[in-house]
Amino acid sequence: MAKLTESMTNVLEGDSMDQDVESPVAIHQPKLPKQARDDLPRHISRDRTKRKIQRYVRKDGKCNVHHGNVRETYRYLTDIFTTLVDLKWRFNLLIFVMVYTVTWLFFGMIWWLIAYIRGDMDHIEDPSWTPCVTNLNGFVSAFLFSIETETTIGYGYRVITDKCPEGIILLLIQSVLGSIVNAFMVGCMFVKISQPKKRAETLVFSTHAVISMRDGKLCLMFRVGDLRNSHIVEASIRAKLIKSKQTSEGEFIPLNQTDINVGYYTGDDRLFLVSPLIISHEINQQSPFWEISKAQLPKEELEIVVILEGMVEATGKMCSLLGWLWDRCSF
Repeated sequence: MAKLTESMTNVLEGDSMDQDVESPVAIHQPKLPKQARDDLPRHISRDRTKRKIQRYVRKDGKCNVHHGNVRETYRYLTDIFTTLVDLKWRFNLLIFVMVYTVTWLFFGMIWWLIAYIRGDMDHIEDPSWTPCVTNLNGFVSAFLFSIETETTIGYGYRVITDKCPEGIILLLIQSVLGSIVNAFMVGCMFVKISQPKKRAETLVFSTHAVISMRDGKLCLMFRVGDLRNSHIVEASIRAKLIKSKQTSEGEFIPLNQTDINVGYYTGDDRLFLVSPLIISHEINQQSPFWEISKAQLPKEELEIVVILEGMVEATGKMCSLLGWLWDRCSF
């Protein structure tokens, strides 16, 4: 009996030792983005026949958005100055020419009516008759006199006389309205010319955005540079992720915008753009790319929009936009 008890004790101790030896040790790995957690090959074949994805921001920096079904179009007329500035150059020049031409024709018609009502057309060759405007013998000459009056050319051939009070009043009205038209149209053209859109074309972004390790952290990086020698004052950069989203309540948001942190809290978003700079976004748990793996990236319909703002020394504020689709993001 004693031998049996001793053998049972040895068996139990052996099993206990075996359990202690075979029990695994739990090792806590640091949290990494899904791109780093997936064990995938470096090169992923992409389908050449993939469907074309509509861009939110075109390559030239313009938003690919068309406003349709706008019922309250009168709101554009309430802000007519901005409406004219936002028009394309061909329409802007057409309106510029049409406004002056219509103004000259309108006042030319009034000058001709005054001469016709007073009977100046019936006494063109009468030296004893004092007309409202000398040497005004038809609509063409009235039109030319209207141009000379509004543009203050003053050739001296056609002159208003002091025997025509209605002509004096019309001269005052045309002079004031002509100055208003000049201020408005020249102001529109000046603002149109001084817009810094062309300055934004000398800001160059890298063709691809790169996702790679940097200082032991997975980062999304791209480069931006300025081609001109004149500096951009107070340059700042921010980025947005445009992607569809479905809420927990079932609502589908087709163009959901999510901020991409490019150094807002550390001040790295403030740029001294003298030489090309690399903009970096750390992919951490707060990043919108945290749950997007390398294999999922070609399947995602997302777009990265980068907004660079600054102050041009000579003119004023400028803004440059550029968007990348998923096929422009490389590992």
